[in-house]
Amino acid sequence: MKCPFCGYKEDKVVDSRATAEESAVRRRRECLKCGKRFTTYEYVEEISLLVIKKDGRRESFDRKKMLSGVIRACEKRPVSVEKMEDIVTQVERAIQKKSDREVLSSRIGELVMDKLKLIDDVAYVRFASVYRQFKDVGQFMVELKDILGKDKKKK
Repeated sequence: MKCPFCGYKEDKVVDSRATAEESAVRRRRECLKCGKRFTTYEYVEEISLLVIKKDGRRESFDRKKMLSGVIRACEKRPVSVEKMEDIVTQVERAIQKKSDREVLSSRIGELVMDKLKLIDDVAYVRFASVYRQFKDVGQFMVELKDILGKDKKKK
C-alpha cells in the first residue's frame, strides 16, 4: 500500500476491523517511513454493474463517484466519514440485491437522497439540488417546505 503522504510503499497494519455492515474491512495503517497513519477499506469485488444515465448512455458503476457526491453534499456538516461510507455501502448493496446488471442513475440518486434525508437535512437539500437539477429558487423552496413541514410534524 502506497502512503498517501510520502509515497513510501511499506506500512504496517495497526488496527483491522469489519465495518458496521460487515461489507468491508477497515484497516488503520502506519507508514514505515514518515510514521503517519491512514485508513484503507477492503471490499469484496462484486459483479460489474452498469449505470444507465439520463441520456441513455451506459457506464460502469463507480463507488468512488457516488462517495464523492455524498462528501460534497456533507461538506462542513456534522457527518463523519464513516457515516458517509456507510451510506454509500448501503446504497451499493441495495442496488446489487435488486438489479440484474443494470440500474438507472435515477434509482441510485433516490436511494442516496433517502439516506441523506435521515441524517442531515442540509446535506439532503444540497444533493437534491444537484441531482434534481433545480432550475430556479421555486423548485428549491418546494423541497425546503417539504422538509420544514416534516420537522413540524416531528415536534
